[in-house]
Amino acid sequence: MARTSIRFTSFPRTEQPPAFAIDLAGVFRRHEEQVATVLLKKGLTSNEVLAVIRDDLLALGFQVETGKQKADKIQRPVFFGENGHPTLNYEIDAYHPIWRCGLEVEAGRAWMGNAVYRDLVQALVMVQVDILVLAVPNSYKYQSGGRTVASTDYDNTVNVAETLFSHSRVKLPYSLLVIGY
Repeated sequence: MARTSIRFTSFPRTEQPPAFAIDLAGVFRRHEEQVATVLLKKGLTSNEVLAVIRDDLLALGFQVETGKQKADKIQRPVFFGENGHPTLNYEIDAYHPIWRCGLEVEAGRAWMGNAVYRDLVQALVMVQVDILVLAVPNSYKYQSGGRTVASTDYDNTVNVAETLFSHSRVKLPYSLLVIGY
């Protein structure tokens, strides 16, 4: 396999990654020159990354957000009310109904904006999300005090996941795949 900056880690670490993990990481690898944060001077927004990989996700069977309007969003139910109608939904970037897999693509807000934590918590209560995929920058570059600084979002996300999946006080109802791009 050619050298790549795209990487992934699966949780819990006591179980094999889902069978589709290589294919999903392959989506990011096919577009590495366009999305890889270690290669780019300035990373793309999460919507820009999603736009680049959208067709490949659709080819894998994902339903994918197409825009900012409510009708363009992917909704996952949290609660059901009368007549089985959802009374609360959360949005997710993509969802695979057969794999019961939710995908969130994060960019600048992944770590410093706490999007990773929001995604981990919202996935706890989404109906039929058995696997959560968090795609986060390997390196988020920003300016601070006139110099370029990098946040290691992938490593930080993996560290949080390691803690959650290893701690005896926490039992998450889903598996997690973290993809660094």
